[in-house]
Amino acid sequence: MSVQENPTTIGLLSGGLDSTTAIAIAIEKGHQVIGLSFNYGQRHKRELRAAQAIANYFQLSEHHIIDINLSTWGGSSLTDLTQSVPTQGVVKGMIPTTYVPGRNTVFIAIGLSLAEAKKSNNLILGINAMDYSGYPDCRPDYLEAYQRLANLSSKAGRENNQINLWAPLIHWNKVQIVKEAIRLNVPIKLTWSCYNGDESECGVCDSCRIRNEALKKAGYTNSIHAR
Repeated sequence: MSVQENPTTIGLLSGGLDSTTAIAIAIEKGHQVIGLSFNYGQRHKRELRAAQAIANYFQLSEHHIIDINLSTWGGSSLTDLTQSVPTQGVVKGMIPTTYVPGRNTVFIAIGLSLAEAKKSNNLILGINAMDYSGYPDCRPDYLEAYQRLANLSSKAGRENNQINLWAPLIHWNKVQIVKEAIRLNVPIKLTWSCYNGDESECGVCDSCRIRNEALKKAGYTNSIHAR
């Protein structure tokens, strides 16, 4: 990334642990973060309350919540209530039903639009190795290809002032992310990762199990389910 004094960074903020930790990394480096979240028809809209709480905690200068109803056509157990959220664990080599068609492609495109409008050179993402093992739009080759597209598709990029797709956690596993969150004093109890939309975490969906196992392995001693 190019070095700037107090640069502005757009942060995709889902309300989960990964995106929150990524934003905390940017803040530690002196970046002024503008949060961007999406109401995309997800069954777990509870995460948007978490995103707002995290934006308030970090006192982000702006936090935008954009409505994009991807549930109109479904295609994912997160946007189609007739499908069940998987609980059997991640199956190697298989893309899980929680993959939402085109989600990150749409989110990053809107993030790039906001970044260019705000004259920001950075868009920070919480995608990581634990996710890209299953999701095609969380993998390093996807990110590299999208960076090339971002450079070609914007006025900023054509004028050699590219917007960097910054994914500091891309090669990290969940335990490493939790340890970094603890180091940065991330408000872990404010974050929401459960795929279900109840008031308390289900504890059995893949996201809950991966998160809770990582919290234990990383030595996080606070109540995992406390809110």
